[in-house]
Formats: sequence, structure tokens, C-alpha cells
Amino acid sequence: FQGVDATGNTTTLGRGGSDFSAALFARGLMANELEIWTDVDGMMTADPRIVKSAKVINKISYEDAMELSHFGAKVIYPPTIQPALQKGIPIRIKNTFNPEAPGTQITNDIDKNGNTVQGLTSITSVVLVNLKGPGMVGVPSMSQRLFKSFSEKNINIILITQASSEHTISIVISEQDANAAAASVRKEFKREIEQGRIDPLEIEKNLVIVALVGSNMQHQVGVSGKMFSTLGANGVNIKAIAQGSSERNISTVINARDLKKALNALHEDFFLSERKRVNLYIAGVGNVGGEFLNQLKAQAPVLLASEHLDIRVTGLANSKKMIFDEEGINLRNWRKKLDTGKPMKMASFIKEMKHLNLRNSLFIDNTATEEVPGYYEEILRSSISVVTPNKVAAASSYDNYKKIKQTALRYRSQFLFETNVGAGLPVISTLNDLVKSGDSVSAIEAVLSGSLNFIFNNYDGNKPFAEVVKQAQEEGYTEPDPRIDLSGLDVKRKLLILMREAGQVAEMADIEGKQFLSEKAFKAKSVDEFYEVLDSDESDIQALYNKANDKGNRLKFVARYKNGKASTELIEVSPDHPFYNLEGKDNIVLYYTRRYSEQPLIVKGAGAGAAVTASGIFADVIRVAHS
Repeated sequence: FQGVDATGNTTTLGRGGSDFSAALFARGLMANELEIWTDVDGMMTADPRIVKSAKVINKISYEDAMELSHFGAKVIYPPTIQPALQKGIPIRIKNTFNPEAPGTQITNDIDKNGNTVQGLTSITSVVLVNLKGPGMVGVPSMSQRLFKSFSEKNINIILITQASSEHTISIVISEQDANAAAASVRKEFKREIEQGRIDPLEIEKNLVIVALVGSNMQHQVGVSGKMFSTLGANGVNIKAIAQGSSERNISTVINARDLKKALNALHEDFFLSERKRVNLYIAGVGNVGGEFLNQLKAQAPVLLASEHLDIRVTGLANSKKMIFDEEGINLRNWRKKLDTGKPMKMASFIKEMKHLNLRNSLFIDNTATEEVPGYYEEILRSSISVVTPNKVAAASSYDNYKKIKQTALRYRSQFLFETNVGAGLPVISTLNDLVKSGDSVSAIEAVLSGSLNFIFNNYDGNKPFAEVVKQAQEEGYTEPDPRIDLSGLDVKRKLLILMREAGQVAEMADIEGKQFLSEKAFKAKSVDEFYEVLDSDESDIQALYNKANDKGNRLKFVARYKNGKASTELIEVSPDHPFYNLEGKDNIVLYYTRRYSEQPLIVKGAGAGAAVTASGIFADVIRVAHS
């Protein structure tokens, strides 16, 4: 790697000088192969420091190798390839520390049916220079003057793109050349800028270039579309695009903060299509959250083997602590780790989630609070999907409900809340399928509270009503405060959500709710006091039961919607009613639509309990993962 300069001084040949010398000897000697020994196993599909799943490229063309090396792949430098290319001498990259590894062969003998994309690469610390103005349109000399001004300052142009309107020329240069570029443009276009025909030079900083490289991309339809779709789905905004006519390189300019996410998402889609990493952030690890983690721990290996989904919990929080692990929290001892976590603040949790900026991210709100839904918009704007059994957001004001759904649509994230209504039952997804297929809902009749159904199925006048309610609470069928269930508020929220998903503009006040307990019960200052009031109201509740039982009827708390009117109330149902034999904690929903006008479409099954709710959350997670 040493040489002599023009004045006879001993010097180095510069970066990659020894490899370049070897290439010259190989060409002069017409060698059968040129070996470059380095400290890695070969050229990689991506930078392994950023993309942990990067793989060694077994064989690559001279042109693709030069593209990758131009864009920062440090294994081999472009001058080394040229002498070997001229004589068709294969180059092999070998690892000094792992000589048994086959390495990477650079040759012309490439499988045209091999990988469409050979590698991903990037250039960091670049700026985007935008020259624009009405005075540029139709003026042939503008580009020439701009390039000339840069050339005079020895500013290297990395990427160029210009819209067909000729109104803007965008150029990417090294960050260290930004000030010189601005000065040269001010000098060259001083008159046009003063006359307002050209705007002052715009310089966007903190950018990187991400490129797909591969000879097999030529004439292959859909490569760029797949690239842009993957970036868009992960909230990566593209500032500029450039693709040469050779179709060997598609380059995009993005924000530097998105580099890791972009490279990993693209690498996953183009090189690991059989596996998709999904990052979960979970707030709330009570009955439902804890059960979900148990189900995920058991099912994760199955999903990886059968669905090729690598689902990992990256962030976890309860009301007091929060923990994060980019490689995934070990679900065998998550409780112990959470105990040693940082103090939990929802704003800090969201900030860390956004800072990690990982691909295919999903936030699960397992809480019942009003605080967490207040962050949904911010989360969705970060292109992180939201899955939740928390009804607060979907049952909030119609404007807020609509705003959240529109935010999800705009930022290509998803807001899924199947468990808001029927726990694990496909109540909302079935309704969505009806509406999307062009059907219209004329009426809904439902038992939407598994907890109330459990309570009235187990109350027979012999055991006190308060004890039955306590049993339901202890078995996890009610909200932490059972008054939410017994007041009918929970059912009203569920009916409101169904009405909205059916296309109705509705508010909570539009639903008439009839209570079956005394007002005193709901004004109790605590849950314990509430149970005391229930004991004193036992005779009234028993009278309702006896009245129904004497006629051979049963008590069911029913939600109804028809002709724009909605109500919830405790009613008697006769033996011929579909609700009569509803057992245990089951829910049932009857959809009357244009297509199901005579016989309703019925969804029925367990509608309460941590296990079924967790399974419903799991189903929503899978829906997001497969989208």
C-alpha cells in the first residue's frame, strides 16, 4: 500500500491501496482469482451494526459490488474492482479470522433468477440542497450553472433529482460541504435571487440516503413500489428519490432518525420475507394484560414456526414501573424485571417508544383509565398501531372517535378495539365486514355484558345478589368497580361503539339507559359501601326475579338499536326468545340488515373474562402483524 509521489517522497496509496495494488498485479498476471483478506466474512446484505439479521452475500456482480462500495460498504473499494472487471477476474472476499468461511465471490457469472435485491446500503451525514423558483422553468443554463458553481468549490454531488416541471432541482451533498454550497449559489445566482426569480437556497440537514442495489431489479415490476410501501407503512417520510436507467440502484433520502428503522424494515421485506418482526409496547399488566403475556409466551414459538411472525414485547409498564428492551423482554421473568424498572409516567413511556423508533411497532392499552387514550393520536401519528380493550376512546365524543380513526388512516397505522364490545367474540369485525361489503344495519339487539349475564344466570333468589356480584368480580367478569357494569354504563358504551361502527353519528346521550338498582347504590363513596347498599336493596332485586320467574321468564340486560333510537334496560325474556338460553357469561348480538332482514346474523359466545379478552387482543395483534 506504499508508493512514491511525483517528487520522490514515500507515501501511502490511500484508502484501500493494498487491495488496489493486488488488483493491478492480478490483471497484469491474468490471475485466476483475486483474494481480498479482511476482518469480515464477506460483503453483507446490510450493515450488520444496524441490521442484526444481515447475511453474507455468496455471489455478486462487479457492477453491484461497485454500487454497494460507492455507497459506503467498506469491505472493498471501487478502484479495486475495476482492474479485475476489465479482465473478468473473479474477486473473493475472505475473513482472516475465519478462513473456513466461503466468503463473497464477485464475478460476472450471476444467476439472473436469484435475489432481486443484492444489498441495502446507506450514506450518512448528507444534506439536501433545493434550488427552486419560477425563473428556472424553461431556462436551459440553470442546471449547468449550478453544477459549475459546485465544481469550482470541489463539492461532490452524491444524488440529483429534478421534477419535470423544472421548478426545482434537488441535490444531495456531504454535510461538510453545506456552507460552501450556499455561498457558491448566492454568488452564481445573485441577480436572479435579488430579482425574486430564484429563491434563496434551501438546505435540509440531518438526512441520510438509503439505497436498494441489485442487477436483477432491471425490468422487475414492483420493486420500487414495495420499497416505498414498506417505508410508508413504518412512517418513514421520503424527501427525494433517484433511480438510474440501469435500474441497479434505487436511492431515497430520509431523515437520519429513521435510518435504523428503514434499513431493518427493508431488509426484512427483501431478504427475510419468511419472517416479520413485530414490536409490542404494553401498558397494563393486570388480569387481562397478564393473561395476554401468558398466551404470548406460549404461542410465540408457534407463530414463529407457522406464521413466520417474530412477536416481541419491547416495552412493558404497570401503574408504577416501566421497562424497555430492544431485543425483547424475557416473558419468563417479566414480573421480576418490571419491579426493577424506571418510574412509570405515560408521557415518558410514549417518548421512549418514539425514541426507539422500531419497525412494525404496536401499542397495547390494557388499562381502563382515561389518561392513556389521550395519547392515542400522538401514538398513531408516529405510525404505531393501537390495540385496546379500553372503551374510553371509541366511546368518547363522536368528534374525538372520528379524529382518532382518521389519524390512523392518514398515518397508515391501525386502531383496533375488537375487545371493546365482545371480549374475544368477532362482534366488531363481523359488523365491519357487513358494512364494507355494502350491507346496511337496520337494527341491533344484544346482550353485551358477560358480567351481567353471569350475575343474572347465577342469581336465583336464594343466594344474596351482593354475593353473586362479588363472585363475578372475583372471577374477573366485572370491571374493577362493578358499578360500571351494574349501572349499564358499560353496555351503553358498547352499544354506542356498535352504532358508530354501523355508520351512525351518535353520542352517549342518544342512548336511553334504564337502571334497575337504586340511585343510592351508585352514589356510594366506595365499592365496599356499594355492596352494603346492595344488601339493603335485596328485597327489590328479589321481587324483580320472582316476577319474571313466576311467568317462566328470565332476566336479561338488553341493548337495542332500531330506527335511530337506542336503549339499554333489564327486561324479561320468554322461553322462545333467542336470549332465554344464554348461559354463563355469554354475550349475543343480533344484526338485522338489508341482507339479513328476516333472520338476523347472530354472533354468540363468551363475552367476559381475562382469557377470552386476552385472546381477542391477540387476534387484533395478528391482524396488524399481517397487514
